[in-house]
Amino acid sequence: MKMRIVSLLALASLLLAFAFISSAPAAPNKANTPAATAASTLPATTEATPAEPHPEIRDAIGALNRAKEHLEHAAHDFGGHRVDAIHAIDEAKHQLEICLKY
Repeated sequence: MKMRIVSLLALASLLLAFAFISSAPAAPNKANTPAATAASTLPATTEATPAEPHPEIRDAIGALNRAKEHLEHAAHDFGGHRVDAIHAIDEAKHQLEICLKY
């Protein structure tokens, strides 16, 4: 008898928990809002700027610039490898700039 009451209470609490979870409204996800909604909040006189076509490449160039600056101000030469790394960064930046042209 005691076991049956405990199991019924457990079942009732689970049902209430699932009912609450399913009835609670979800928070709006800003990443999933349509572009039209975002554009409708802008004033009519403001023109939308075109999206960056290659943001990952621009981010990579920025990261390479920061890495080069760190290497240029490093306290050690690292057995000549610092200079080689700086040259490799320059070459990688050159290749990424070529990529941006396509």
